[in-house]
Amino acid sequence: MLKITDVFGSNVFNEKVMRERLPKDIFYKLQRTVKEGEKLEKDVANVVANAMKDWAVEKGATHFTHWFQPMTGKTAEKHDAFLNFTKEGDAIEDLSGKNLIMGEPDASSFPNGGLRSTFEARGYTTWDATSPAFLKETDGVLTLCIPTAFCSYIGDALDTKTPLLRSMEALDLATRRVLRLFGHYPKRTYPVVGAEQEYFLIDKRLYQDRKDLIYTGRTLFGAQAPKGQELDDHYFGSIKQKITSFMKDIDIELWKLGISAKTKHNEVAPAQHEFASIFTITNIATDQNQLLMETLEKVANRYDLVCLLHEKPFAEVNGSGKHNNWSIATSEGFNLFEPGDNPHSNTQFLVFLSAVIKAVDQYPELLRMSSSVYSNDFRLGGHEAPPAIISIFLGEQLEDILRQIEQGELSHSKTAERLDTGVITLPLLKKDVTDRNRTSPFAFTGNKFEFRMVGSSQTIADANIVLNSITADVLNQFADTLEQSENLSQSIIELVSQTIKDHRRVIFNGDGYSDEWVEEAEKRGLPNITSTVDAIPHMISKKSIDVFSRTNVFSEEELRSRYEIKLEAYSKVANIEARTMVHMVRKEIIPSVINYTRTLAESILKVEQVLEYDATHTQKSLLSDISLLIEETHHTLNQLESSLERAQKENGILEKAKLYRNEVLNDMKRLREPSDKLELLVGKDYWPFPTYGDLLFRI
Repeated sequence: MLKITDVFGSNVFNEKVMRERLPKDIFYKLQRTVKEGEKLEKDVANVVANAMKDWAVEKGATHFTHWFQPMTGKTAEKHDAFLNFTKEGDAIEDLSGKNLIMGEPDASSFPNGGLRSTFEARGYTTWDATSPAFLKETDGVLTLCIPTAFCSYIGDALDTKTPLLRSMEALDLATRRVLRLFGHYPKRTYPVVGAEQEYFLIDKRLYQDRKDLIYTGRTLFGAQAPKGQELDDHYFGSIKQKITSFMKDIDIELWKLGISAKTKHNEVAPAQHEFASIFTITNIATDQNQLLMETLEKVANRYDLVCLLHEKPFAEVNGSGKHNNWSIATSEGFNLFEPGDNPHSNTQFLVFLSAVIKAVDQYPELLRMSSSVYSNDFRLGGHEAPPAIISIFLGEQLEDILRQIEQGELSHSKTAERLDTGVITLPLLKKDVTDRNRTSPFAFTGNKFEFRMVGSSQTIADANIVLNSITADVLNQFADTLEQSENLSQSIIELVSQTIKDHRRVIFNGDGYSDEWVEEAEKRGLPNITSTVDAIPHMISKKSIDVFSRTNVFSEEELRSRYEIKLEAYSKVANIEARTMVHMVRKEIIPSVINYTRTLAESILKVEQVLEYDATHTQKSLLSDISLLIEETHHTLNQLESSLERAQKENGILEKAKLYRNEVLNDMKRLREPSDKLELLVGKDYWPFPTYGDLLFRI
């Protein structure tokens, strides 16, 4: 029988393995780097490299790679063999400290936003010792993966890991400044994250017959199936046998990689599922989420399935998000967002809570930007996803405490009650002190904040970079004030009270999906940023440049490069989708419909030749309806091609993105309407690709 503990971490060069294989002095030096942030010494790298190589070779690996995360949203790797030669010319297996610490991929061939030119190709990967190396297994082939950061020849960040690590250091320094005021001196503090991942699974053979899924990851055409998610029967429903086997293999693969696969279930939409892991340090959680997405796609292929990570692969059914559960913990394991039994008297908790409230209210544009990619625009703002307006849900208990603070009298905290179900044989349940709010984009859920806007295909690095940076900035402001205080206790109460009064507008405990909230948010002055094209420019606003500069997370040049990269990516993806639609309509839909109309016309003629009376009314009506729709399809196709040509010719990156959003996407929507109507009229044997009913229900 499989035991989790027998396989967990078996493919990870973790602390247990290092303790067994490294000399004690080297092990403790490395641990001080990992856990206390000390600088890595060269002699440590040489010994670790040799031990890491021996461990990997014993497991069966022949190659290693610097595994990094460029600004593509994906991971990257270049494999090198453990191959070297002695002076005598004999082959040996080798991994030097230098090769462990540094690699040299081409920096100009990855997105760089102008930081590198083609003739300035040099870039460096550098070992992130705080995230353990691991063995990636693909069809029995093991490769040693060394997590690394990626920077240019002049030190600019070309990846997501470098700014994430910078933001973690900024948050650590700011957090410990505040904790010292309370007499606490942890060695280190960390942001910790538990990410939930939603995804779809569909039959691979059906996927291969859909050019839109192959090229874009979502269906650009498709009439609704007779049954969708309206019966709410898929959510938490019994998991199909094939999917159960798939999920078991996923668990084993992830456990080998030291990923704490904990929860799995069916999600709301047919063919949709979810995975969740236990909290860990943010840069490790980010690495592990990237590995999770790769593993989902890899294992799905074994089962003749395809894993769709797109935020909205099917129109009119639930989209997929990635809930980023975020908190701050000390190296001793204390959660700074744990309110305790009496949060009204837990002033340290109230300081950190109010810091987050202020940070979210001051920088909502940055949080919105962090979840902004082309594909997530199809999900955000819908009734199955958080609204585009950033607000905070705190719940009844904390809302009551904040009200007391504003009134200047902190006296009590609401306590948990017992829930009586009315059934004698069922035990009384201890209720949480507050309910959940699934419509809030940023909700306090007991001892953490759940940021629900991140898209299912996105790296969680971007959201956590922003959360860490803006919180660090506010905590530094708090420390600047409190460190000068002569009466610290009184100053803390005054600071928390004033912060709540100044930033209460961002707290909303109601229905975030309602039209009334949109109107109320506008009255409060909260921004409603409805698209990625509107969100990205906030990255280079003075406010954003200032906060990232103060926290040493991004230079202005790095922000401007990311601004260009994100806008270019938006336009490129929109261009691919529009061209795919053109291809599918011209090469598949129109020819198939013409073929069907030919069959109808021939049928009408043959029936009229046989019968003396008119018995072809139905065929003629159907032929007329289809003919009108095919004309409409052709007309809107020409409109799309014209707007696509205008967008392609535009040189300004922001103007180009706006053209795609305002014209190309609207023409794509118009083209889809008659095409989807045709699907319902044309015979199934004639329709050129699988329908929603096939994709969502045939596994």
